[in-house]
Amino acid sequence: MAEGNFIGLIGLGVMGQNLALNIARKGYSVSVYNRTAARTEAFVRERLKQEPITPTYDLQTFVQSLERPRKIILMVQAGSAVDSMIETLIPLLDSGDLIIDMGNSHYADTERRMETLAARGLLFLGTGVSGGERGALEGPSIMPGGTPEAYALVEEVLTRIAAQTEDGACCTYLGRGGAGHFVKMVHNGIEYAIMQAIAEAYDVLRAAARLSTSQIADLFEEWNRGELNSFLMEISYKALRKTDEETGKPLVETILDKAEQKGTGKWTAQAALDLGVPTPSLATAVFARTLSHFKQDRMKIAEAISDALRQSCPLDTSTLIEAVERSLRLSMFLAFSQGLWLLWEASRAYDYGLNLSEVLRIWKGGCIIRARMLNFLREIVQEGGDNPHLLLSPKAQAYVLENMPSAQKVVNVAHTCGIPVPVLDSAVDYLLSMSRANLPANLIQAQRDFFGAHTYERVDKPGTFHTEWE
Repeated sequence: MAEGNFIGLIGLGVMGQNLALNIARKGYSVSVYNRTAARTEAFVRERLKQEPITPTYDLQTFVQSLERPRKIILMVQAGSAVDSMIETLIPLLDSGDLIIDMGNSHYADTERRMETLAARGLLFLGTGVSGGERGALEGPSIMPGGTPEAYALVEEVLTRIAAQTEDGACCTYLGRGGAGHFVKMVHNGIEYAIMQAIAEAYDVLRAAARLSTSQIADLFEEWNRGELNSFLMEISYKALRKTDEETGKPLVETILDKAEQKGTGKWTAQAALDLGVPTPSLATAVFARTLSHFKQDRMKIAEAISDALRQSCPLDTSTLIEAVERSLRLSMFLAFSQGLWLLWEASRAYDYGLNLSEVLRIWKGGCIIRARMLNFLREIVQEGGDNPHLLLSPKAQAYVLENMPSAQKVVNVAHTCGIPVPVLDSAVDYLLSMSRANLPANLIQAQRDFFGAHTYERVDKPGTFHTEWE
């Protein structure tokens, strides 16, 4: 019989508290520690009932309370706080003990930490978690990466606390190194794009179709019963229905239009640039959030030139509404497609060994981007073989061709009405670019060779060439 608690958890923010309760309610004994003792005391007083959770108030007692090999989950703020906690723990641990970082860490930091700990005989898992506070308590999507040896120590508990679907637990071993945190990062990049696309659809419906907030909520709920069924659509129509107690207006109409971000979307765009993978919808969503912050500048510019940029909006509301729904389908599909291409290339470049079908499977429950569309995407991935961006699939081609005309219509109407739709527009341009046999990059290569002697290739014979242009 093992002595000590099965697992330990450091960091009792709301996510950490809920995860500890989730683990304990699945029958595993848990030791918890928080740097601020008052938070631990409040957790015990306010939330602990009969769960097998042991509070501790210093790290040495915390470590000693665990069975060996020790398994310790970190739920602390990403960045230097993780490094600081690891350095503090190292002298207290023995060879074969495992640290599991379940925060939103950058994949490169995860790989660095893994190497540092391996040199000291310690195991490390970089594990992405999606589902928010409720998911942590009831079952999140869990994305672990590291060595198979490390994952084997916690496979049973992670799969039990994860969300469960008809296809199994939303947790699986993803691959070597920083695979887990890379997958979670791309998950968040896709999340940015879908959220922005839904917000743009809302904007077109209110500004061009002239629908009320409650009418848009009804539409979103209806769409959520069809192909667009997803967690993000569900929370969108629920948010639109919330009434502000002070004004009696829809609460969303009282919220300042400045969107915040924590950095994972930016990391996705940076990784895509580093790997040379086009993810315009994911990157554009990051820039859209950044642009929203310049509220005062936008107000001044709008006062000066907004009317001159806007023409009269068409009044064919019914066809516009259907087109907006189809444009959302296209944008969501291509956001997933771009993210999967990035995962495919990262797995090849970093030797992760990712199984993209399994990635999609564990996104089906618990996580923020869970959606009915994931089943369709899995079909394409499983049939496609070496098809990183999905668009070589006849199924994918039929799907985008079905929805593309509507997306083009929405973009045209939006621009005529002076409504920005950067992610919906980026989806259209991405598909047009990927389906264009000849792009104007030949002129760019001529320009580069003209001013920098960067050379170019020719269409009629092999080799690299340079021209004296003047």
